This record gives sequence, structure tokens and C-alpha cells, in this order.
Amino acid sequence: MEQVLNWIVENQEMLLSYTVKFIVAILILIVGKIVANSVAKLMGKGMQKREMDGAVVSFLTAIIRTVIFIAAILMALSQVGVQTTSFVAILGAAGLAIGLSLQGSLSNIASGVLIIMFRPFRAGEYVDAGGVSGTVQEVNIFQTILKTPDNKVVFVPNAQITGSPITNYSREDTRRVDLLIGVSYDADLHKTKEVLTGVLEAESRLLKDPAWNIQVHALNNSSVDFIVRPWVKSEDYWGVYWDLMREIKLALDKNGIGIPYPQMDVHLHKD
Repeated sequence: MEQVLNWIVENQEMLLSYTVKFIVAILILIVGKIVANSVAKLMGKGMQKREMDGAVVSFLTAIIRTVIFIAAILMALSQVGVQTTSFVAILGAAGLAIGLSLQGSLSNIASGVLIIMFRPFRAGEYVDAGGVSGTVQEVNIFQTILKTPDNKVVFVPNAQITGSPITNYSREDTRRVDLLIGVSYDADLHKTKEVLTGVLEAESRLLKDPAWNIQVHALNNSSVDFIVRPWVKSEDYWGVYWDLMREIKLALDKNGIGIPYPQMDVHLHKD
């Protein structure tokens, strides 16, 4: 114990120096964390004032926060005597090894950059991406966050999104409602078209330009199929779709036009 105390007394200046450096390094990390969050927050507010897309804002602020904090770590290591040049070289070699083992994660980062650059969708738009349909909430470094119509939050890897077709339902102002209505072979086709036209004329949310289209589409085994294709504003799509299906059924019933079901004729032959 006496030897330990003697060593401390003899090296108290060195211990004090290292203690101060260690405390400074800790302070650098704390301040770096605060600065990273503050700068990212300020830049995020600035980009929002310029009405930049929310997905782009969240992605860029995440990168800025990470870069600043990494710089703070290097400064803290330099303060305690670690040669940052050698450390960066070691970090680069380790990064290469880690990169080879984390190809999936790096692919997600690269895909996130592509999504931000080409912007196939924006925050708030309803899309089908990576096999998931939902409203875009955020695009971050590794994944895109979607909220489904039944209020589930789905985290989709960015690489999965860029590796598959993306359907954006919100990008255009108008959409076409595609209905396929089957009627009986006994139905009067001219009267059926008149009934369908009357239903469309009664729906105020349909657009006049482009004009709707009603045509006989196919002669199936059990039905004569009509296509009914009006145009609506994108935000009215589902409301119009459901209302038209209901009103068409009611109108066909009222006019005695049957909607067939699959059937088969069986012929019996006696010997």
C-alpha cells in the first residue's frame, strides 16, 4: 500500500494531466452530442421553412447528426493522446471488413440516397413500395416508414423498395376508377348502358374532362361484362368507387337487369 501511495505522489502531475485530459474528452463528447442534435434540429427547421419534403429533411438531418458526432469522437480521442491519423487508418480497415459483412445495411444506405435523389415519393403520399401499401411517414438511413390504412406502422428496408416496382397513388391529381360490371345474357345491352350512364351522371364528384367511358368489354361464360371508367380527383377515389358500386347494383335491380353468377348447363341423354 505504501508503494502505491509513493507511486501516486511521484506521478501526481502525470495523473493530474491524464485526469484533466479524460475529463476534457468526456466534455467534448457531451458537447459534441449537444451540438450535433442542435445543428441537426436547426437545419431541419430551416429546410422545413423552405417547404422541403419531410422525408428529405429527416434523412439529411440524420446524416448531419452522425457526421458531427463522429468528429467529436475523433477530437476526444485526440485529447487523450490517441493518434487519430492511425486511428482513422485502423477505422478505414475495420470499416472495409465491416462493410463486407454488412452489405445489406450498406445497400439500404445507398438505396436511401437514391430515394432522396430521385424522390419517387414524398412524405404524406400513399404508395405501394417494397410490397407494402401505406402513407409515407419518413425516409431514414436504413429504412422507409409507412403507415397502413388500418394504422399499422411498417418499417421497410430501403433496398427492398428500390429493388421492386414503386406505385405512387398520390403523385397525380386525378385517377381513373375502373369498374367491371357483369350482366345477364338476357339483359338489353342498350338499356344497361343507359342505366350505367344515369348512375354516372348522378355522381357530382366525377370529372367531365377526361370524359367517362362505358363499353361492352367481354362475353364471358356466364355474363356480358361492361367496363365503367370515370375520372375523379385522387382524394375522392375510394369514396366514389364504393358509392358507384352500391348505386350501380341498386339501379340494375330497379330496372330488372340481372347480375349473373357462375352457372353450368347439364344435358341428360337417355339410351
